[in-house]
Amino acid sequence: MRKYSKLLLIIPFIGLCVLLPLANRVEPYILGLPFLLFWVALWMILSSVTLLIVYKLDPENEGSETV
Repeated sequence: MRKYSKLLLIIPFIGLCVLLPLANRVEPYILGLPFLLFWVALWMILSSVTLLIVYKLDPENEGSETV
């Protein structure tokens, strides 16, 4: 399971670094943002979701809640 969670961490890297040249344009506007700005903001949100999934899948995090 740990190997798959590390593979999940590659997805945001691919979206932000590898696919960024494909998204390098101004048109179309999405939610009032140029496409490139929307692309970066979307991947920041997806990166946070991916990190949450990896955190939940990590067996070392079970039962170690600290306040």
